Amino acid sequence: MISTLGRRAATFASLVKLSHTIFAAPFAVAAALLALRRPHVEVTWLRVLAIAVCLVTGRTAAMAYNRLVDRDIDAKNPRTATREIPAGMVSPAAALALVVACAALFVASAMSLGRYPALLALPVLLVLLGYSHAKRFTWAAHVWLGLALALAPGGAWLAMGARPEVGIVALMVAVATWVAGFDVLYSLQDEGFDRAHGLRSIPSRFGARGALGISRGLHVVTVSALGAACLLLGGGLGFVGAVLLIAGLLVYEHSLVKHDDLSRIDKAFFDINGYVSLGFLALIALDVLLRR
Repeated sequence: MISTLGRRAATFASLVKLSHTIFAAPFAVAAALLALRRPHVEVTWLRVLAIAVCLVTGRTAAMAYNRLVDRDIDAKNPRTATREIPAGMVSPAAALALVVACAALFVASAMSLGRYPALLALPVLLVLLGYSHAKRFTWAAHVWLGLALALAPGGAWLAMGARPEVGIVALMVAVATWVAGFDVLYSLQDEGFDRAHGLRSIPSRFGARGALGISRGLHVVTVSALGAACLLLGGGLGFVGAVLLIAGLLVYEHSLVKHDDLSRIDKAFFDINGYVSLGFLALIALDVLLRR
């Protein structure tokens, strides 16, 4: 019984790519730490728990919905045919139930966090779920994904009780362009498939060389926006170190991917970007600790 439940839980964790939480969650935690410097911020265990529930359920609803909506496309693509729904490990009905349950928990938790989170809960949910349809009508779907993940640090900032300001918007721009840039690199694997099946992406629209150039441009914006966020949010040496670290990691990431050699795309996608998010969180935590 326990082993069966464990296997079922592992299957659903794989369905929603729980390991990919490493991308957005550290930026959300870092934003919450930065918010501690602002007035009107009151930290309680209930607030922290509600923020954690929002992060987990919002992302889970979005990923489960993506897998549900894309199940027919995934079944046709050799790279994704073994995913849980096309492989028959998770039924569409079960995936839909997970989406509904997590969406309801997301909205309920957001409503407990104050006026801004309550007002923004449904619009944010629409952005998160809407991404799954973007590739069907715009090659800028990567930017939509970036926006979806950038809502995590913005939401954490507001959920802590901090007021909206330009500095947190700069951090959101950094996250949005960072995610869009690495998603462009990852989607190079499906350039031919997307073009053959009428799916829109930057590689299918501009080719591998053009996509690499756009990805580099997005990551230049990432570093610039991080620098602006550091200045606007009053960052110290830890924040400056985070900007420099991320700049170096993104340069290295782009050195791994060539238009005619995608053999190291997994390292560029997961490993390097995991270091980006975790490194940012560690240095921001150090910065906040030292300045307190």
